[in-house]
Amino acid sequence: MHTQSQLLGNSLLRISFGIMWIAHALLKLFVFTLPGTAQYFASLGLPANLAYLVFTIELFGGIALVLGIYARQIALLLLPIMAVATWVHLPNGWVHTSAGGGWEYPLFLCLVSIVIYLQADGVLTLKRSHHFLLH
Repeated sequence: MHTQSQLLGNSLLRISFGIMWIAHALLKLFVFTLPGTAQYFASLGLPANLAYLVFTIELFGGIALVLGIYARQIALLLLPIMAVATWVHLPNGWVHTSAGGGWEYPLFLCLVSIVIYLQADGVLTLKRSHHFLLH
């Protein structure tokens, strides 16, 4: 059984992670622009149109995390995006402040996705999720 402080901690992690995803999506929209993000994706050898799908998943995934709508499943849905970001930043070195950004921050966010999946949703949720990979 989870204690009240554990549930509050789970909520804080879930909500702050959701805010990070919303900010990450809005960075693509307002700073890099979606066409600019599409060009960047193409420069990596990824389909340019994938940028629009990634933006949509990041934005609505972040909103779902903040609101507590199927948070565990959303955390797993977002995991591949950060796994690719880790791969993209791998040649830049460990520290994310390196030129081009390092890989430790995206890897950390991958681990946060896994932690959110493994723990309870917390409090302040609109639709509780259930484990579908682990029982």
